Amino acid sequence: MNEHSDTLQDPAQLRRTALYLTLAQVPEGKVVSYGQLAEMAGLGRAARWVGRTLSQLPAETSLPWHRVLGAGGRISLPAGSPSGDTQRARLRDEGVLILNNRVDIQRHGWRPVEHSG
Repeated sequence: MNEHSDTLQDPAQLRRTALYLTLAQVPEGKVVSYGQLAEMAGLGRAARWVGRTLSQLPAETSLPWHRVLGAGGRISLPAGSPSGDTQRARLRDEGVLILNNRVDIQRHGWRPVEHSG
């Protein structure tokens, strides 16, 4: 096997790719929790890993990281922090209501249609 095919099979890279592909599908004006995103990406109960991984995204990323929230719609990034302020501003720009540092999951939660064969 050559060096290139080894990198493609790297489990950590495969996990990140699954996460990024799933995150890229979250539509404007909708939100998901860290745990929901992990499950949808096939990563099981990896909410904390998702949070850590998203915190390492480059600043210029086009992925909609701001649409990922803590359990129950809680915004986990502190108000007044650069990333926290950016997240709140982007969500508001998309029409997402934020009240008491929470987003109404019933109203704004993303529930992709399950395809059954």
